[in-house]
Amino acid sequence: MIRIGILGYGNLGRGVECAVKQNDDMELAAVFTRRNPESVSILTEHVPVCPIADLASYKDKIDVLIICGGSATDLPVQTPEYVKYFNVVDSFDTHAKIPQHFANVDEPAKASGKIGMISVGWDPGMFSLNRVYANAVLPDGKDYTFWGKGVSQGHSDAIRRIDGVADARQYTIPVPASLDAVRSGETPELSTRQKHTRECYVVAKEGADRSKIEKEIKEMPNYFADYDTTVHFISQDELNEKHSGIPHGGFVIRSGNTGWQQENKHIIEYSLKLDSNPEFTASVLAAYARAAYRMNAEGMSGCKTVFDVAPAYLCRQSAEELRSHML
Repeated sequence: MIRIGILGYGNLGRGVECAVKQNDDMELAAVFTRRNPESVSILTEHVPVCPIADLASYKDKIDVLIICGGSATDLPVQTPEYVKYFNVVDSFDTHAKIPQHFANVDEPAKASGKIGMISVGWDPGMFSLNRVYANAVLPDGKDYTFWGKGVSQGHSDAIRRIDGVADARQYTIPVPASLDAVRSGETPELSTRQKHTRECYVVAKEGADRSKIEKEIKEMPNYFADYDTTVHFISQDELNEKHSGIPHGGFVIRSGNTGWQQENKHIIEYSLKLDSNPEFTASVLAAYARAAYRMNAEGMSGCKTVFDVAPAYLCRQSAEELRSHML
């Protein structure tokens, strides 16, 4: 049994707990939290909830620590620190900063002889793999990634920080005409605005200036200013009833050509439609925890990404079973 530790028990941590239950070669060893452990109620019986200060004492009781913090401030600190004691897996998703995060994790991972598996999830993660496979197969081509329709938790939080907003959900939606054009084999140059729209459902506080809130949302740099954005004001009850989930998904598409004169066109498409973004991400983390455990058992160490993991390391099945049933 692979002994799994979870650091952070929010939506993602709870999803990892569910994923561990579904994998019969794993067991949950402990959950670690910054909150008062007595205030945290987990789903698995007879598993301790511990303060972060106790983590190092579990060095010989955990095979892989899955770190479920945020990419902005948690993972840049936690992953390099805890790879000193455990094989670790994180979901660091700030694409531009992945090379630096890799370097920060690689040195302590090699020093401790552990595996630090970073940027695991669906993007980066599963989408990254499909971009690589498609580029390898169709070197003459063009990549497109569309996200949604789905809830962007970061953009929703940005709206909630606006004065006068009580609650909000923001959906990222691919532009249908652009998606159809790419699927047809065209290779258009698409601006940010041409690829996605943003739809916002906002609960305004009583007496708040709704026109001011809408203007501030639509003009927010780095979040909404570069997109066609629609703002709907609704009640808290309607938000709770119709927008309480965390769905997401998207498409990775490569349009490419083969032949002596590039006369034949091909489309490779990988798509996801997720009822729960954190639960799906957690399931990917669990599979890569298995890979980290197996790779480390074979003597590997250092920082790794999804590009470094052979598919067989992810699966519960043996190599013989994979050849018989999946090849």
